[in-house]
Amino acid sequence: MVKSSILFTIIIIIITPITNVFAEPIMITISPDMDHVTFDGIWTHAREWKQSSLNSITTDQGIIYLRTAHQGNFVYVFLDIILDTHLDKGSDKSVICFDTENDKNEFADSNDYCFIAILGENVGSTLQGESSLVANNFQNIPNVEGFIGIGAISDENDRYSTIPHASYEFRIPTDLIGRSDNYGYYVGIYDDFTNTTYSWPSEIVLDKFKIPSPKLWGEIISPDKSLPEFDLPFLALISSLVMIIVITRIKNKVKLKA
Repeated sequence: MVKSSILFTIIIIIITPITNVFAEPIMITISPDMDHVTFDGIWTHAREWKQSSLNSITTDQGIIYLRTAHQGNFVYVFLDIILDTHLDKGSDKSVICFDTENDKNEFADSNDYCFIAILGENVGSTLQGESSLVANNFQNIPNVEGFIGIGAISDENDRYSTIPHASYEFRIPTDLIGRSDNYGYYVGIYDDFTNTTYSWPSEIVLDKFKIPSPKLWGEIISPDKSLPEFDLPFLALISSLVMIIVITRIKNKVKLKA
C-alpha cells in the first residue's frame, strides 16, 4: 500500500504541468492619487505613488520596490531599483508583462503584452506575443495612445533611497490589455553593469535580458474586483440617470391618477 501511494505521488508530479507556484499574487489597488503622478521616471514628490500597492524583490544585492495601482483607464507601475547605483543610460532597462487571459501558455500569444522602459529614455516600447512555437516570440507593435514608459534617475525625493539610482514609471492603457481582475504578470529589470536580470516572480532566473515563458509568470489580482468595473464618476452618472427616470415615472403616475 505504501509503495502504491509513493508511485501514485510520483506519477502525479510527473504529469502535472510545471507552473509558478511560489510567488504570492500582487494585489493591485484602485488609487485616487494617480492623477498627481509626474511622469518623469522618478519619485518626484511625497504624494505620488504613496497610495499604491507595495511589493518587493529581495536579492543578495538589495531590495527592488514595486508600486502598482489603477485609476480610470490605466494601470500604473513604478519600479524603484535602489540597488542599481551604477547608471548605464541606454543599457539598463525594465519590462513588465501582462497575460491578459492568464492562460499560462508555454509560448506567448496575441493576448500577451510586454512594455519596455530604458534608462535615460522618455519613450518606451510595446511588444505583443505572436502565435508561433518558438521561445521569446514577441514582436514590436505601435504604442497605443496614453502609454508611458520612462526610465530615469531617482534621488533626493525618493521614499526608499536618496542615493541616485535607476527607476522606471509606466502607465498602461486598459484599452490594450483589457479590464480584468486577474492577469498573468511578469516584471524584469536588467542591470547592465553587473549583467544581471532581476525578476518577479523571483524564482525566475535568467542569464540575460529576455522574456520568460508566460507559464512561469505570476499573477496580479484586483481583490475587490474594482479594476474591471466602471469608474466611480460613470457609475454616479448612471445612478443619477436611473433616479431621474424613476422619479419622472412616479410623477407621471401621480398626474394620471389625479
